[in-house]
Amino acid sequence: MDASVLIVDDEESIRLSLAEALRDEGYTTCEAGSGEEAIKLVRQERPDIMLLDMRLPKASGIEVLKQARKVQDDIVVIIMTAFADIENAVKCMKHGAYDYVDKPFSLEAIKLVVRNALETLALKKELSIVRAREQAEFEADFIVGESPAMRKVCEYLKRVARSNSSTVLIQGESGTGKELAARATHYWSFRRDKLFVDFNCTAVPEALVESELFGFEKGAFTDAKQQKKGLFELADKGTLFLDEIGDMSYNLQAKLLRALQERSFTRVGGVSKVSVDIRIIASTNRDLQAAMADGKFREDLYYRLHVVPITLPPLRERGSDVLLLAKHFIDRFNVEFKKNVYKISPEAEQMIVDYHWPGNVRELRNTIERAILLEAEDVLLPEHLLFAEAHKVAKTIEPTVPMSTDMTLDDVEKEYIRRVVEAVGWNKNRAAKTLGIDRTTLYTKIRKYGLARA
Repeated sequence: MDASVLIVDDEESIRLSLAEALRDEGYTTCEAGSGEEAIKLVRQERPDIMLLDMRLPKASGIEVLKQARKVQDDIVVIIMTAFADIENAVKCMKHGAYDYVDKPFSLEAIKLVVRNALETLALKKELSIVRAREQAEFEADFIVGESPAMRKVCEYLKRVARSNSSTVLIQGESGTGKELAARATHYWSFRRDKLFVDFNCTAVPEALVESELFGFEKGAFTDAKQQKKGLFELADKGTLFLDEIGDMSYNLQAKLLRALQERSFTRVGGVSKVSVDIRIIASTNRDLQAAMADGKFREDLYYRLHVVPITLPPLRERGSDVLLLAKHFIDRFNVEFKKNVYKISPEAEQMIVDYHWPGNVRELRNTIERAILLEAEDVLLPEHLLFAEAHKVAKTIEPTVPMSTDMTLDDVEKEYIRRVVEAVGWNKNRAAKTLGIDRTTLYTKIRKYGLARA
């Protein structure tokens, strides 16, 4: 492996034997007999790993470790220590050392710990690259658009991100980009180097939600063979995104509220508190105030989440952004599918501008993805746009739903979904496309409203 190791020890014989053994493994080595010389070599050589003796003339291993990490914060430090100094070696690990080995040690033990350290370093570098790519991807998707509404949203989220801990509630119709907004907030914040953990409140059976969020102890239930950390714990120092919070059961809302207030929780089957430092971002496409009035959402949880509320505008209110987004997705899928669609015909452009886009940005993305994937022309034409078929289906449905003051928003949604699925003969693919939602969301709503084929 092409890596460099700095060996720091005041005994020349130890330095020479370690250097020879590591060079035989393919590593580049350099040596220092004092702390001062070690820091100088860190500045000059930027080694990947430092083997550091705990006791050096005029300096302790802890002091050299601190100085080295100030110069090069990603250097991997392995402490070499006599048994009597293990307590100090543990202190070094608290200051960022990777591991320690006892003196006297075998050369094989040193080779193994160096090999493991380099694998850890490679994983960290790979993770850093992935996170940078993710950040660029999510920012690219989220920031597309020049409408005043989206400019305002971006500026607001950037200010919120800098606050580091404020709870954020993102509201908006399905497909407006709530998860993208949450990820952008995370990547714009000081927590960007930690995990962004997302949890869809509708995707997990109610009986499993508590253990998913808070984890469980070994023996907490029949299949709990060992302790498991929950998402709250995994997101420590990072961000936890609770998607579709409005669909969480009323009983679980109380436990979530307690965890949000205390920033601590107890694993299922446990007795001790686990404290975490996380930012909570929640999202919903439901009217939470109406849900409160119906007794389906806790008022205290609502106000706990409603610290920094933000509403994403639907695509139909974003003006010319729809064409900018369409061209953005064309460029993306040209690369992904190795196609060369270089323009949108004037007729197709007009259809894109005129269409209502009930599924918002998600529907637009899916429409463009299908067109680029399946069609061979280098110009996007009206017949390539799947929503044209969906629009024909929509025209066969009665334009108005009978309404009364006794009806809730859920009642209206239920009736409209019923009419759509019946109009397409319960073809769920066509129904989902007509409604502008994905199949999973459609199945969830069909179960929620108890709809069944006649």
